[in-house]
Amino acid sequence: MNTEREKIDFDVLFVGGGPANLAGAIKLMQLAQEKNIELEVALIEKGAEIGSHSLSGAVMNPVALKELLPDFLEKGCPIEATVREDEFYFLTPDRYHRLPFTPRYMHNKGFYVISLSKFTKWLGDIAEDLGVNIFPGFAGKEVLYGPDQKTVIGVRTGDKGLGKDSSPKGNFEPGMDMMAKVTVLGEGARGSLMQDIGKKLDIFSGKMPQVFETGIKEVIQLPENNYFTTSIGNDIHTLGHPLGASLNPPGGGFIYEMKDNRISLGFIVGLSYRNPLLDIYDEFIKFKQHPFVADIIREGKILEQGARTVSTGGYFTIPKLAADGAMFVGGSASMQNTPGLKGVHLSMKSGIMAAEACISAFEKGSFNRETLEYYSHLFENSWAKEEIYEGRNFSQALSKKDPIKFVHLGAQYFTKGEGVRDRMPLREDCINIEPANGSDVPEPESGNETEPAYDGVLYVDRLTGVYLSKTMHREDQPSHIIVHDQELCVNECYDTYKNPCTRFCPGKVYEIETDEKTSQRRIKLNPSNCLHCKTCDIKDPYRNITWTCPEGGDGPGYVTL
Repeated sequence: MNTEREKIDFDVLFVGGGPANLAGAIKLMQLAQEKNIELEVALIEKGAEIGSHSLSGAVMNPVALKELLPDFLEKGCPIEATVREDEFYFLTPDRYHRLPFTPRYMHNKGFYVISLSKFTKWLGDIAEDLGVNIFPGFAGKEVLYGPDQKTVIGVRTGDKGLGKDSSPKGNFEPGMDMMAKVTVLGEGARGSLMQDIGKKLDIFSGKMPQVFETGIKEVIQLPENNYFTTSIGNDIHTLGHPLGASLNPPGGGFIYEMKDNRISLGFIVGLSYRNPLLDIYDEFIKFKQHPFVADIIREGKILEQGARTVSTGGYFTIPKLAADGAMFVGGSASMQNTPGLKGVHLSMKSGIMAAEACISAFEKGSFNRETLEYYSHLFENSWAKEEIYEGRNFSQALSKKDPIKFVHLGAQYFTKGEGVRDRMPLREDCINIEPANGSDVPEPESGNETEPAYDGVLYVDRLTGVYLSKTMHREDQPSHIIVHDQELCVNECYDTYKNPCTRFCPGKVYEIETDEKTSQRRIKLNPSNCLHCKTCDIKDPYRNITWTCPEGGDGPGYVTL
């Protein structure tokens, strides 16, 4: 299709409306004002508005926020609660035990519980007031390169109004070419533009593969008299049930107090798991139905549900942070404290440092990799690097089988990350999965033999969860989920792994149907259910699934999460 596209020129373009880019945009405008530099700055976000794709009630260390906006409280920062005390529990199938100590990297007392959706919307308003041009509902679809095919010169946004066959409909609107001297990519975990740049510019060369966890999370309304009315602790983390004592697969749960008798509850599974029969959503429901958790949430009602992946590989998986004309921040660049289950402050700090490098580049009038690598220099000499570096071998240890897993974890804890072997090897999540009929396939503690019970109020099925996420996609657009070889799915993948996509997807995007007469199988896709977690793109053992951005503005519509 030969389409004429509008070109818009900016000095700096931020791709993605998460904490990293919003902090970066705010810092950039602050510095530009201080130095009397006039800049045209834009930020595009694939969600319908800033915050609509930002999932989870999160615990936030305010260190980066204080650096960016010292008067954040006076500016009305939407804080849900201040952490009074941490509680850390080990769950068996029907009992619970409070652990005698909380690991130092999970000490959150004095930190804030936030709604990430509300928080990013607040940051977006501040950025806009400072002069940032914000374009919600615009999905970055393609990286634009200069004539040398090595310099990033901007991003093309996706077309709107295409039919299922990709032909223009009556309401067709071509995407725009957003041109910039510097493009800052903050797409979050497993960004599709980052993957393109990785192939084109080799920014992951010499790095370990990025690995991920998938979290399913809810906001639950509790009655007025609830667990947190009398509990000192309002920051709960759990290990054990339903995944078992061996942390194989790795994962656990959390419950955070929020305003107005609400809580944020979530369950995270490391995608290094080996068992293809593991059903992430079923494990989430089993976690909620454990007596300890069930007692906390009793008489509650789910307000929102959603899912998201987090990049957890740590320091050795961080890509080169700069290329000619581009920098990479936040979850796209593995900015996460994996042992501490926190990343908002690190994402914000990465955006702040990218902004400082950006201003330096404009002062020098040079936007090549060598100039923008000032960002890398700032990172390597920051508290952010120090914090991430301590967990540099954590995901590697978690992916091991027990008991060696616990030897590595213990050694790392006492040596501040070095452990028995520094720079432990790490494998891609999709490689770890084992055949369904293998003799050494670990099972979750409680198995997958029964379907969890749903009541439609506090325990809901997948499709109700999709409804509660307010996910919307135009039904007649091209599928943004590409299965390259469907015959591979219904034959080899079915025979070997029993189609793990039907179990790792929390939105029921993938179904396998069998014809009663011919017994032939076919894969049925439900892309309108997609929660944009990208687990399929990560965990598929054949790399047969590619997740791309749907039409801008589509997807979840988180409000209170």
